[in-house]
Amino acid sequence: MKKKVISYVTVCFLLIMVLIISTTTGSIQLGFLDLIQGLITGNNEEVRVIQDLRFPRIIIAIFAGAALAVAGALFQAVMRNPLADAGIIGISSGAGFTSILAISFFPTLYFWSPLFAFMGGALACFLVYSLSWKSGLSPVRLILVGVAINAVFSGLGETFNYRGSYTVTSISPTTTSTLSMKSWQDVEMMLIFSIIGLALAFLLAKSCNLLVLQDKTTRNLGVSVTKLRIIVSAVAVLLAAVSTAIAGLIAFIGLLVPHIARRLVGTEHKVLLPFTALAGGLLLLLADTLGRTLIAPNEIPASIIMSIIGGPFLIFLLRRGDK
Repeated sequence: MKKKVISYVTVCFLLIMVLIISTTTGSIQLGFLDLIQGLITGNNEEVRVIQDLRFPRIIIAIFAGAALAVAGALFQAVMRNPLADAGIIGISSGAGFTSILAISFFPTLYFWSPLFAFMGGALACFLVYSLSWKSGLSPVRLILVGVAINAVFSGLGETFNYRGSYTVTSISPTTTSTLSMKSWQDVEMMLIFSIIGLALAFLLAKSCNLLVLQDKTTRNLGVSVTKLRIIVSAVAVLLAAVSTAIAGLIAFIGLLVPHIARRLVGTEHKVLLPFTALAGGLLLLLADTLGRTLIAPNEIPASIIMSIIGGPFLIFLLRRGDK
């Protein structure tokens, strides 16, 4: 219990510290007290710029990271597979493709792009389940099928970036994974859909504990395993789709964070899922802050930093699983 409390306090403290650093660091350098004063008085032009450009990307980074991390934890519970992650097994690329498709033909429905992304993520999830299943879900088979599904949807998505020899700039923001130039409209979308998804995920914590058990044991408790899997998977797809539609394709958060969280707070999902959300928000905000400050004024997308970190971690898990 003491370890769990310390872990929660530590991740909250780190999140607040990174939030302050991210807010005050960048092309506009401003002290924290000056920032607070400017927000209260509204007379500081630099504070207005930070409020319009930096605050939205910070909020989106926190909620997108939380959504992706919780989605990873849910997928791992449903599939009983420590390698399940929306970015690796093609859920995010499927969501990204349908989001691009919808915005291309119906640009006025931009606010509902997370729902279109949900449809694509659900399709990708169905394909991964059906093509990977062979007397159970093998971790390696799941990864191989997921990589194939990911490649197909990524390729389809890229075709909408090009018409002949030039790039279609009107939809390129939905295909990139940089968090720059996000607006308060994007924040509104992220908050509405991600809060709904996270709330549903926390309500399903007990169900996730049941899914970790053997199917026979769960059925003996009077629970429909198939129905439970579908419900939890739907919530996980929603969380991954929202993040993909607004923040872009970002992999490995759903792989890294749940593993670290289990070591710190245990496997009880009522405790695990909220901690995973906090840690996911911290990790993506840290990646985004590093990306825009390491080689300023240029930026490294947060997705690239996550790939650099997550790739070796995936190899480590595969080798450990083989042992």
